[in-house]
This record gives sequence, C-alpha cells and structure tokens, in this order.
Amino acid sequence: MESCLQAIAPNLQRQNAWHGDTRTFGKMKILIIDDEPLNVVLLEDVLSEAGYKHLKSVTDSRLALDVCDTFAPDLILLDLMMPHVDGLAILHSLRSAGGEVFLPVIVLTADATDETKRAALGAGATDFLLKPLDHLEVLLRIANLLEMRRLHIQLDTQRAAMEDALRERSLELRAAHLHLESARL
Repeated sequence: MESCLQAIAPNLQRQNAWHGDTRTFGKMKILIIDDEPLNVVLLEDVLSEAGYKHLKSVTDSRLALDVCDTFAPDLILLDLMMPHVDGLAILHSLRSAGGEVFLPVIVLTADATDETKRAALGAGATDFLLKPLDHLEVLLRIANLLEMRRLHIQLDTQRAAMEDALRERSLELRAAHLHLESARL
C-alpha cells in the first residue's frame, strides 16, 4: 500500500496545487455500494490510507438509494452484481432522479464483457474498473473524478451567483426605468 501512496503522491500534489487546498479531496464524501464485505473493507482501507475521511458503505443494495440521499456523496463506487437490486438498477435510479450537478459513479465489476461495459456506461456510469482492483488506478481515477466534481460545483455556484446578480440588476433597471417614466409624466 505504501508504494501506491508514493506513486499517487505527485499526482495529488499537482492536483492540490491547481486548487490550493491540500485537504479538499479528504473532505469529499465517498459512498461504497458493494454486497461483499471484504471488498468494502479493502476499499475503505485503501481510501482511508490515502487520506479520505468521509466514507460510507452499504452492503445491502436495497438501502443504497436511501443512504445516497442522506449521505449526499461526492462520488460513488458501485458494484454491478449484487442480490436484490443490481448496480445497473441503482445507477438508473440515480441518474433518473437528476438534480445533481455532477455525481461521478465508478462501476466496479469482475465482468469484463463489452456488453456489461456498454450497459454500465449507457446507464450513466462515469467510469468503469475491473476487479480485482489495482489500488493505484482506483486512487488516481477517484482523485480525477473528485477534481471534476469540485470544478462542476464551483461552476454551478458561479453560475447561480451570476444569475442572482443579473436578476438583481434587472430589477434595478426596471425600477430606474419606471422612475424615469413617472418623472416624464
């Protein structure tokens, strides 16, 4: 694991230099949805050692959407093959709910068939990783997608602020126009 962290360190330092806060990714929330407790423990260990502090895991896929709603993750690691509700159904539900600026979902599966990849990506998966997982690749992809999420949130916040400023300025202009019109009368 130490070699994974050493290998990822330059990438994380570069990304942290882009946005100035070395703790940004550690503050972001990651939800793990996988029915295999050993997979969950492994992912939690890898992520914790890499500095991610806000992790939540679900092993019962029937609870996944409720946990997602209450936890409000910044990224989801989603197994595809689970009993009760499979990962594709969860992915369809997440994407049909909408409302989220950009919620990256990395699908994790041992099924390497083109059909499965296409189904996951077609359902809205942001990325696709094959099991057994390469820890360094997982960390790099997570860091990249969290940076994308951070940027999407930043853009959405700026857009909302600009819309508010535009609305306020429009009201001021209307008021000024009405004032001018009433002064002419």
